[in-house]
Amino acid sequence: MSLRLTDEQKSLVKTVRDFCKKECDTREQRLALTDGGKEVHSAEIAKKMADLGFLGLSIPEEYGGSGGGLFDAILFVEAMSRGRAPVSSFPVTLIVAHSYLKFASEDMKKEVLGGVVTGTPTSIAMSEPGSGSDVASLTCKAEKVDGGYVLNGQKTWCSTAHLADHILVVARTSNTGAKHEGISMFSIPTGTKGMETRQIETMVGAEVNDVFLTDCFVGADRLVGTEGQGWLQLIAGLNIERVIIGAMFLGIAQRAFEETLAYVKERKQFGKPIGSFQALSQRLADLATELEATRLLTYDVAQRVDENPAALLPKEASMVKLKATELAKHAALEGVQMMGGMGYSVESGMEELVRASLAGTIVGGTSEIQRDIIAKTLGL
Repeated sequence: MSLRLTDEQKSLVKTVRDFCKKECDTREQRLALTDGGKEVHSAEIAKKMADLGFLGLSIPEEYGGSGGGLFDAILFVEAMSRGRAPVSSFPVTLIVAHSYLKFASEDMKKEVLGGVVTGTPTSIAMSEPGSGSDVASLTCKAEKVDGGYVLNGQKTWCSTAHLADHILVVARTSNTGAKHEGISMFSIPTGTKGMETRQIETMVGAEVNDVFLTDCFVGADRLVGTEGQGWLQLIAGLNIERVIIGAMFLGIAQRAFEETLAYVKERKQFGKPIGSFQALSQRLADLATELEATRLLTYDVAQRVDENPAALLPKEASMVKLKATELAKHAALEGVQMMGGMGYSVESGMEELVRASLAGTIVGGTSEIQRDIIAKTLGL
């Protein structure tokens, strides 16, 4: 498959960019859409994007989507992220949606995926206070009872769970084997008795949440996939998760580069634009090269997933996630350095990109974890 975009894909990217330019390009627009920056998700923007068909690009037609592939979806995510659209819940929603597509019952797919297409966020609850990078050490318990399961435990760092209609909860259904065994997945409506969601308000934008499960009963039909196979189901979705995260932070890196480039062309010192000084121009040349290389890597792996959805690509997917998130951080920090004091000001927008980019090397598996995975595929 060619890495060149089709005319339809070029049109999609242009349409998303034009939409973001009109609706949310300026800081003032984004503040108005997010209650002064207190919220990360604008239902208004999500609804407009849903009406344009953006949110169902990789969702099959029978669930309201357009039936495209992962490549189409990541083109949207990259362009949306570059445009700073205040719908950061969507990449998480898309990741979770693909878990439903792979493993959920037909009724559950209809229940959840229709909402995804129309702009309703979903969330996943994996991490716990004592289980972060070592997700398999989780202790949240799902005890089988007559007619279903009773869940007890605490989940944390659950992105946009406070906005979701359903949360995909990963819990332990047995302790009889290795820690990767006996893990299961449950789709729990957020209004279920015994489930409480609390925003972690000390985080900027209050995007992440604690989820508390106290004698939370769910019927057997809320099990996603096969009992005890939750770990393998998680692994099967990592290709999609890491490529989507990669596309998201590739967009942030591109925006940071463009903002910096525009500034150094206009800002003058010593009688000429500061971008004409070699100390800056060569760093921008390096960033432009890294952006192009990272984009090619991201697009290539997305297309490989589309060509063979059942294949596990641990090395390639981890490379995308590692490269794109580290590049976003580097590009944003370079932007602050080249813009000087202006880079720290909220008016410039660069400080917002720094905050956004730093999260990328942590969420969805830290950069250190990605390097460990890559090293293992090399036999190390």
